[in-house]
Amino acid sequence: MPVRYYDWIVHHCRRTPDKIALVDLASGRRFNYAQLDARVSQLAGHLRDQLKVSAGDRVAVLALNTTDTLEVQFACFRIGAIFLPLNTRLTVPELHYITGDASPVVMIHDDDLAETALAVAKLCNVASTLRLGPGGSYEAGIASARPVERFEEVTLDDISTIMYTSGTTGQPKGAIITHGMTFWNCVNLGGPAYISPSSVLLTVLPLFHTGGLNCYTNPVLHSGGTVLIMRVFDPAEALRLISDPAQRINVFFGVPSIYQFMAQHAAFATSDFSRLIVGGVGGAPMPVPLLKTWEARGVALQQGYGMTETSPAVMVLDREDAARKAGSSGKPVLHTEVRIVRPDGTDAAVDELGELWVKGPNITPGYWNRPDANASSFTDGWLRTGDATRMDAEGFYYIVDRWKDMYISGGENVYPAEVESVLHQLAAVAEAAVIGIPNEQWGEVGMAVIAVKPGHSLSPAEIHTHCQANLARFKCPRLIEFIDALPRNATGKIHKPTLRQRFSQPKPTDTAA
Repeated sequence: MPVRYYDWIVHHCRRTPDKIALVDLASGRRFNYAQLDARVSQLAGHLRDQLKVSAGDRVAVLALNTTDTLEVQFACFRIGAIFLPLNTRLTVPELHYITGDASPVVMIHDDDLAETALAVAKLCNVASTLRLGPGGSYEAGIASARPVERFEEVTLDDISTIMYTSGTTGQPKGAIITHGMTFWNCVNLGGPAYISPSSVLLTVLPLFHTGGLNCYTNPVLHSGGTVLIMRVFDPAEALRLISDPAQRINVFFGVPSIYQFMAQHAAFATSDFSRLIVGGVGGAPMPVPLLKTWEARGVALQQGYGMTETSPAVMVLDREDAARKAGSSGKPVLHTEVRIVRPDGTDAAVDELGELWVKGPNITPGYWNRPDANASSFTDGWLRTGDATRMDAEGFYYIVDRWKDMYISGGENVYPAEVESVLHQLAAVAEAAVIGIPNEQWGEVGMAVIAVKPGHSLSPAEIHTHCQANLARFKCPRLIEFIDALPRNATGKIHKPTLRQRFSQPKPTDTAA
């Protein structure tokens, strides 16, 4: 008998077929569980029978937020294919590497990103492409296909998704996500976030990101609730929707910048948050003043900590402790083990700083095509997060700093090595280092500290232009500093703590997304 325990859409189609599952706010489309199940089944049939997608094949999606992305996810699950969501903010060179590494057999895209998607598909010899939207080949394929009658048998250990994160060596890594990881995340987040069949979630984070896909979109669908998908985040529209009693929104999740944009909007003071059971926040440290601003409006934002590699939930702060323990990431979720480890491998004491290690069924088994990263990221089955952490006497955890150089800008991880690699493409650059600098709006922004070769000249405008052509905008350094020579330690490595100390005060910068 086919193993269907991973397919929540089939289950809720049987139990509550007429209940609304998904609402696509941009197009106005609404799908109940029966309609969603039918579309997923026919899309799966089209992928398998007409596009010859087999178990284990990758299916890429490059699209702004749409309910179609979730249809692709569940269609892949039914035929044993692997869902490959692509970051819509990346450039063609960046997507070329990722797509070449994952080797999808289908590229599904929307009109807004058609030029980029088709260029990447051509560069990587992707066999088939499907265009979303009215009159597109995606809808035509669903309409013409026979629904799948036999699901591929899968286990919780089988790969369901590959989600790429920026790499510390300058190249992205594909974190392997299993069916079990997604399931356990639903279980781990379901309790602390009060997810239930009555949950109505407004999803504003991008679905290519683990935050958009799993906080709390998949958990709400797993419970049989309703998800409203916003194509691109708009603070005014988000406030209007949350305030509208007809929408019945009672669950929300965002990175700190999302909450800051909403709090800065004129409508914030008069918005109605009375129906919100949970307002979750993660992806970056949450400024305490911003927590207090939302608390004053009756919303105790529930902080948490996680990574793409951890499904993502690792820790959650219960809403009852949100004000009392502001700044904490809370305590570990149910089916996850954590340790704070000293450099010698022993466990740190209370209030002692160490590296956070994580273990459990929600942890990635490794990275796609990266045995080197697997070897360096795991110790005796524990994932080494690279995050400096402490635990207080009450068992609450605090993410203090990152052992690695990665910084988080607007909820997106940025690894300096990747940016530095692009900077070194400029002939005038003798050496370059990128560091994260505190920023009120984005949490952190990048600063490039550059030494120019003798006899050469280089302007900030040239650097910005080059970076914008080769990097997603959130990765581009907002600030440029020129220096005669970069500081180095005794072994000759660039000493970034010295740079952070020297340039720690943020300077005025633009606030463009």
